[in-house]
Amino acid sequence: MGFTVAIIGRPNVGKSTLFNRLTGDRHAIVDDLSGVTRDRHYGMVDWNGKIFDLIDTGGFVAHSSDVFEREIRRQVQIAIEEASLLLFMMDVTTGITDFDDDVIKLLRRCGKPVFVIVNKVDNNRRHLDATEFYAAGFPDIFFLSSISGSGTGELLDAVAARIPGEDASELKELEALPRFAIVGQPNVGKSTLLNALTGQERTLVTDIAGTTRDAIHTRYRLFDKDFVLVDTAGVRKKSVVKEDLEFYTVIRTIKAIDECDVCMLMIDATTGIEAQDLAILNMIEKKKKGVVILVNKWDLVAKETNTMLRMEEVIRERVAPFRDIPIIFISAVDKTRIFKAMETGLEVYNSKNLKVSTSKLNEVMQEALEKYHPPAVRGNYIQIKYVTQMPAQVPTFVFFTNYPNDIREPYRNYLENQLREHFPLSGVPINIFFRKK
Repeated sequence: MGFTVAIIGRPNVGKSTLFNRLTGDRHAIVDDLSGVTRDRHYGMVDWNGKIFDLIDTGGFVAHSSDVFEREIRRQVQIAIEEASLLLFMMDVTTGITDFDDDVIKLLRRCGKPVFVIVNKVDNNRRHLDATEFYAAGFPDIFFLSSISGSGTGELLDAVAARIPGEDASELKELEALPRFAIVGQPNVGKSTLLNALTGQERTLVTDIAGTTRDAIHTRYRLFDKDFVLVDTAGVRKKSVVKEDLEFYTVIRTIKAIDECDVCMLMIDATTGIEAQDLAILNMIEKKKKGVVILVNKWDLVAKETNTMLRMEEVIRERVAPFRDIPIIFISAVDKTRIFKAMETGLEVYNSKNLKVSTSKLNEVMQEALEKYHPPAVRGNYIQIKYVTQMPAQVPTFVFFTNYPNDIREPYRNYLENQLREHFPLSGVPINIFFRKK
C-alpha cells in the first residue's frame, strides 16, 4: 500500500462526510445515528497528481463496554498502525470533550504525523471558537466544514505536500486487477472469510447480523495471486429493510456487484440455499457477472457418506436453470478450502475473458447442430450457417441463420449448454444472439 491517511475521532463529528467529500463518492454511510461507520472503510484520493489511500474509521469511544464500541476502538488502533498520516477530527460546536482527550493521549504516543481537523466551522463566530483547539498541542490545525467543503482544499494541499512524489500508475494498476465481491445474506461469514484470507482483521466480526455496513476493498497479494476483494454488507429480504441504514447497505451491495468481475456468493451450510440467496444470484446473473457459490460453515454440518454430494445436488436443483456454477464447500473459521475458492474465482475471471477462434467454434458447434437440428417453425426449415464470437465484456456468440426471430428458447438453451460443455465457461455468463445471414 502507498501513502495512507486515516480519519479518526469520536462518533458523529463528521468523519464519513469528509471521507465522501475527499473521495468524491458516496462511499461511506452518512447518518445522524452515532457510530454508523463500524468498519474501517477505504477509498482513494487523487489530488494534483498525488494519490493516497484514505481510511474512514468508526468513532473512537474509550473505555466503553458496548460490543461495537469496543470493536470500533480496536479498528481505530489498527488504522493508526496502518496509516502514514492521521487526520484527527473534532467538532467546534462541542469543543474538546473527554473522549477527544482520550484520543489525544493515544495520538501523542503513536509517533505518527497528526493533522487536527476542526469540523463545522462555517461562520466567523465558530472560527473564533475554534482557537481553543490549539490546546490539543498539535501544530497542524485545519478549520473546515465537511458538509459545504470549505477548507478542504487547504487540507488536501497539506496532505499532498507530505506524500513522496509518485505517479498515477498505482491507480491504473489497481483498476486492471480482477475484482471479487463477497456477497450474501447477513451473518454468513463474509467478513470472516476476508480476514482469513488477508491474515488481518480488516473488518469487524461479531455474532450480530449486519455488522459490515459498508463495502470494504482489500488488495490481496499473496502466493503469486493479485486481485481486489470487496466485502459487502449482507442483503436482507425487503420486508426486513426497516432502517435507512439497511437500505443503504443493499444499495452498497448492488454497487459492489456492479463494480466487480466475479461474485463470490456465500450461503450458510447450516440453513442451506434460501429464497434470498436465489434473489442475489438472480441479480448477479442479470448484471452478467461471473459467480462462484461458497457454502460456508461446513465445519458445523454433521457429515455422513456423500453429504457434500447430496447438498451440491440440492443447490444445483434450486439454482436451475443456472446449473453451470462452481460450488465450493468452505469453512472461513477453519480456513478450509478458502484458497481453492479464490483459485476458482480466478479461473472464472479468466474464463470470462475467454476468446475462441472462429474455426474452432464452428468445428464444435457444427457437430452440435447436426446432432440436433433447430425445429421448423410455420413450415420454415431453419438453417444455422456459422457462429462467431464478438468482442464484449462477457463471452458473446452470434449465430447466423435464415430465420433469426424463429429460434425458440429451448433451442437457445441447447446451444448454450453445448458451448458450456466444450469450452471452460463454468460460472461465466454467456450472451447468444441470432442474426440474419
